Amino acid sequence: MGQSESREGELAKLPPGQRLQRGWPVTHYGPVPKFKPDRWEFRVFGATADGEKHCWTHEEFSALPYSTVVADLHCVTKFSMLGAEWGGVSAREIAELAPPAPDVTHVMVWAEYGFSSNLRLSDFLAETTMFATHKDGEPLTAEHGFPLRLVVPHLYAWKGPKWVRGVEYMTADRRGFWEERGYHNIGDPWAEQRYSYQEEPGDGPEL
Repeated sequence: MGQSESREGELAKLPPGQRLQRGWPVTHYGPVPKFKPDRWEFRVFGATADGEKHCWTHEEFSALPYSTVVADLHCVTKFSMLGAEWGGVSAREIAELAPPAPDVTHVMVWAEYGFSSNLRLSDFLAETTMFATHKDGEPLTAEHGFPLRLVVPHLYAWKGPKWVRGVEYMTADRRGFWEERGYHNIGDPWAEQRYSYQEEPGDGPEL
């Protein structure tokens, strides 16, 4: 395969309006938090099946089953990074260890400084959704979310926050940080669901 054919193949994998990115730009709102392992805790709370809050220290979370997935990352700022290997703990693994109640429909993923992003439960439980600790075999840098970021490859990257600290199970949808500030409640890059004014009835709660 020639270079031009290879590039055409890569471009064919891009959602509409996206451009191919060779590196990994740093994009986030606010400062980079300082990681304090002795104070770090990952929590699953809200409408859990047993009504209890489930917590892991950093050491305990690091001991959970490690898996990898090769998947793309599509940023709403219109760059796409293809074929990265993400390593960490799958969202399905977390849901098995701390199951949601039967009536849970959505989750809120919480990160440092009170940042949040809401997801449909089906998106959270997708096969490629990953609580990533590594990219391409290397630990994440602080700027890219160390020690933990969520990766939801089939949605725009803002749906996967950096510096994740927990998951709240919800029985009704509630908008997260960017969703309250004009971004689309679902965020499907293949449908170019970038902004809230594009939402159709049923896509999310009223602003």
